[in-house]
Amino acid sequence: MRRIGTGLLIAVVLWLCYFSHLDALGFVGPDEPRYAWVARDMAASGDWVTPRLYGKPWFEKPILYYWGAALGYRALGDTEIAARLPSALAAALATLAMGWLAWQLYGTRTAIATMLILPTTVGMIGFARAATPDMLFSAMLALAMLAATMSLSFKNNRRPTRLSLMLFGAFLGAATLAKGPAAIALAGGSVALWALVTRRWRNAFWLAHPWALAAFSIVALPWYVLCAMRNPEFLRVFLLEHNFVRYLTPEFQHEQPFWFFGPILLAGALPWTILLVGVGRDAIKTWRQKKWGKSAGFFFACWVIFPFVFFSLSRSKLPGYVLPVIPPLVLLAARSLSQMIEAGQSLARWLLVGTGVTLTALGVGAGYWLRKQPPEWDFASFDRLLVWTIATLSVGTAIAILALIRRTWPAVLVSAATLACLIEVVQIGVIPKLDRYVSPRETCRAFMSIPAIRESAYVYKLHRAWHFGLNYYAGREILEWNPEVAGAADVFVSFGTEEEIRRQGRAVALVKVGGFSQRAYQVHVF
Repeated sequence: MRRIGTGLLIAVVLWLCYFSHLDALGFVGPDEPRYAWVARDMAASGDWVTPRLYGKPWFEKPILYYWGAALGYRALGDTEIAARLPSALAAALATLAMGWLAWQLYGTRTAIATMLILPTTVGMIGFARAATPDMLFSAMLALAMLAATMSLSFKNNRRPTRLSLMLFGAFLGAATLAKGPAAIALAGGSVALWALVTRRWRNAFWLAHPWALAAFSIVALPWYVLCAMRNPEFLRVFLLEHNFVRYLTPEFQHEQPFWFFGPILLAGALPWTILLVGVGRDAIKTWRQKKWGKSAGFFFACWVIFPFVFFSLSRSKLPGYVLPVIPPLVLLAARSLSQMIEAGQSLARWLLVGTGVTLTALGVGAGYWLRKQPPEWDFASFDRLLVWTIATLSVGTAIAILALIRRTWPAVLVSAATLACLIEVVQIGVIPKLDRYVSPRETCRAFMSIPAIRESAYVYKLHRAWHFGLNYYAGREILEWNPEVAGAADVFVSFGTEEEIRRQGRAVALVKVGGFSQRAYQVHVF
């Protein structure tokens, strides 16, 4: 009964964190509406080779996400769920795979901890609910590295099986279809770093076996060849501009300092970030005892270190780049925590106390942030925030008490269950009210239901995230307004830019304000 209960808890956590209410929030940011547009167009046109944005080939990312989302559109219709389902499924697959790997190497308790901690981290929750290729890429890379781990045979030091080598090649090929040659660089670099330090080059070269290369080629190459044959500019645009130029130059305006991914990774591991203290302690202990040479944990550490350093050296940095680091890092944290609990070490209790405090701080901080938002948001009443604050304080205190009285495993279970429930509460009570301010979905539906506006509306210096979102929900590319447009026009503008229209000699009437922090207006230009 205990095993059945634990299995049900894991299933509920996976559902609430990854799948529940995927359409509670409309598309946000500049990426979601563009990727979703391409997938929707692919589902409608039946062209499964060339991604197209607004009718033109668009080669920013490879094809795997578009295939998954296009199948979702065909099965579920034009919904946000269809566009986000590939990411949710990939996150669940990665979580189960990491749990299986933990079970194979370290036993049941580490596997349970992995499958409860990983889906309740901020990074996994956020990207599992995003219509982007990031989670698919991270999941396929995780599966490839899982196959690599099994091929390297840390437990029995035998030669890899044909199946493990073929799975490594196939999943690496799928990761290459998700985000391009970065998959090869991250997997190859991580294995090379491990081989360099341990001097086990012979084992590393097993992963370049013909069976692995054949599986990789069968999965990855056909689409690249077909797309290049149909689109002569594909190799130049995708490989040169969106890989080498993006990595080596700040041309795409995502330049950040070298240390950018440090805070991002710590935030992505919340509310379990404090468990990394145990990982650091174990790393120092293993290094001093010189046990790292044949340790699977050191291979996972290389899986964390190389991608982190690789993307830190890039001139273009986005938060999603560090996502592939989270699964192996959580596996190390789960292993460290389970070892400390089994050994009865006091550090485990204090780390779980810290987790309870972190959870409480996040809840109180979220309530304070909501309290400071404009009154029209209509969900920051004192009574609601008081209930929210009391609930988070009570749960955080309960987790800390369980840890202090040596009920450490119940503290882990309660933490994961509470986090999943809080996610559900946010999805039901907060996100729907926040939707109109962070997504153009409601604004677009309200105005685009009027035929005259739907067919002739313009934008003028509108924030790119809202512009792409309006394009998606309007079902067409909304053009930029300019003074040469004759006659009256309905125009969506960013905050304050209606004054620029007046300075150009045109009369402007404000129709309605919508959007996050008054980001978008609709104005009528005469």
